[in-house]
Amino acid sequence: MIPQDIIRRKRDGERLAREDIAAFIGAMARNEIAEAQVGAFAMACWFRGMTADETVALTLAMRDSGEVLSWQEIGRPIADKHSTGGIGDNVSLMLAPIAAACGLAVPMISGRGLGHTGGTLDKLESIPGYAIMPDAALFRRTVKEVGCAIIGQTAALAPADKRLYAIRDVTATVDSVPLITASILSKKLAAGLETLTLDVKIGNGAFMTTADEAQELAQSLVDVANGAGVRTAALMTDMNQPLADAAGNAVEMRNCVDFLKGLKGGTRLETVVLAFAAEMLVQSGLAISPADGERQAVRALQSGRAAEIFGRMVHALGGPADFVERSETYLPRAPVEIAVTAERDGWLSACNARAIGMSVIELGGGRRLPTDAIDHRVGFDRIVPLGTWLQRGDRIAMVHAADQASGEKAARDLAGNYRLSDTPSDLPPVIVKRVDKST
Repeated sequence: MIPQDIIRRKRDGERLAREDIAAFIGAMARNEIAEAQVGAFAMACWFRGMTADETVALTLAMRDSGEVLSWQEIGRPIADKHSTGGIGDNVSLMLAPIAAACGLAVPMISGRGLGHTGGTLDKLESIPGYAIMPDAALFRRTVKEVGCAIIGQTAALAPADKRLYAIRDVTATVDSVPLITASILSKKLAAGLETLTLDVKIGNGAFMTTADEAQELAQSLVDVANGAGVRTAALMTDMNQPLADAAGNAVEMRNCVDFLKGLKGGTRLETVVLAFAAEMLVQSGLAISPADGERQAVRALQSGRAAEIFGRMVHALGGPADFVERSETYLPRAPVEIAVTAERDGWLSACNARAIGMSVIELGGGRRLPTDAIDHRVGFDRIVPLGTWLQRGDRIAMVHAADQASGEKAARDLAGNYRLSDTPSDLPPVIVKRVDKST
């Protein structure tokens, strides 16, 4: 294999054979190819694109660059869910224990915050002692005994993706649909999944801001995952406002515990969580229809079984045994709380969700640089959903800050990121569309 020949052929728009892609990615993972050559390959893919078959080959080559997990001893369907990221999107935290309570095994490999979006791992690190990077034996034991485990990507899983992503990040090739697809799916496929459900966000708080962009990515992910042997479908969901009524780390963990205790009924968040639980159960053959799957998920919540499993997972991975019962004792709380209020009467009609995510970062709840430490205490909660009628002085949200100055700035910024109108706006549904594999 001659790297420059593969780069030239992709540059010239030729279709690469599966063997060529596998050889290039294998050599890249072994550091046998220079960074300049990897960058040139990524740029050629960015300009020329890749066919579905090429993207499947790239995904499988990246998956096979490291360990591929097997769960034959579990005796349950192996399922997972992935989100493209949003504000107040803590669905995974509740979905994994709900799915486990309904009979699935969920080895969930999650990530940190990216750009303006929050990360599942950062939220879990609000819990004292929780090990987001357990050894392989503990990870396997937790999935087997509890039913789910939410952890970070280990160095053994899809190492080629880590190198390729780092080079894409500095060569302006991140926003390539085939490369995004392979990056997401190589890690998921390395986890040994049988089924996968994807949450592709759309709106001003998402990476894909238009319907066409979201549709293109969703279809690529679904087609490539199915082509790689994992039954997969996607739901496109609205991200024009925070999904939960909290955005941050500890504040979203509180939201998670409240949800599992049944305190978030009737919300957009509940709609999304139940829809994804139903989708996972149908794909895995444990439900005969979405309605049946949703009924099972509701029972898991109402019986307390999902909350019990979440508590067991936390304890198995190093957290307090009584976290669910005494979460307020363990979750850190910011010293400054400031109410953001409506300046006039009106309908809460729109917001800049991306800017709200950036405000969490400015408060210290996210990273500007990869080496930055996170203040898990800060963020927003009690966020009022769009479509609510407010009178002057009514609360829009609460700011949680490390000091008065940063809290006041965040409150001003948040108020400026919402629009009040004299008439109600037409809001999109929270679940926009389901995407299945192309026929």
